[in-house]
Amino acid sequence: MTDFVESWADGPLLALDFESTGTDTATDRIVTATVISIVPGKSPDVRTWLANPGVDIPAEATEIHGVSTDYARQHGRDAAVVVAEVADVLTADWSESTPLCVFNAPFDLSLLHAELRRHHQRDLEMVGSVVDPRCIDKHLDRYRKGKRTLGDLCTHYRVRLDEAHDSAGDALACARLVWRLAKAYPRKIGTRPLADLHRDQIAWHRADQHNFAEFLDRQARRVDERAEADQLRERAADVRTNADGWPVKTAVTASSAALVHAHSR
Repeated sequence: MTDFVESWADGPLLALDFESTGTDTATDRIVTATVISIVPGKSPDVRTWLANPGVDIPAEATEIHGVSTDYARQHGRDAAVVVAEVADVLTADWSESTPLCVFNAPFDLSLLHAELRRHHQRDLEMVGSVVDPRCIDKHLDRYRKGKRTLGDLCTHYRVRLDEAHDSAGDALACARLVWRLAKAYPRKIGTRPLADLHRDQIAWHRADQHNFAEFLDRQARRVDERAEADQLRERAADVRTNADGWPVKTAVTASSAALVHAHSR
């Protein structure tokens, strides 16, 4: 039963989402970006960007978010400008009392961090707490079967998702999920001090990744093909390397980034 108690979720929230050229946060690029500022009593302030990423957008990525290479070149703005503007908006609106809602934060924030390094030789500044509904859900309901994409979680928690794989639609759905989780779990989530909840998610993500690495190691011991076993052990090592990479990985391997993102969309 949902317990509607007063919590940080009743105050301002900030939500972020990107669509990209692919799943490798170290090398892929931002295509569309949305930051939504949600203040109680006001209409959401939705800011969106379309970037020309400077590289071809693979057909498989276009199939997901609908933006082709030609369209981005004709209508997108310079990637360096877009990246700087997104980071500036976050710096201005994100604070200790206004959390940043990001679904699968290690992907989106690591992507932004890499883009800032690429175009401006600077790091993503963490100016407040992050709330990641995917991380929270995996901790609260660890043994629930099935995928945990944004669409899956919206269905499970009865949250409206207007347009999947549209950065604005996904960002708004993420904020709705955060609010729903805060209200459904007031003691563990909704009334938890934001700084403490941020640290909780770091620990939950670390534990989840180590559990997944152990699963991969067990699978490696069960297979007969040496090449397959070695591949599984390599994936396990990548996962352990990035276990402390919530909410942002400053150094990430391509295989683990792709693996995490593939299971979250």
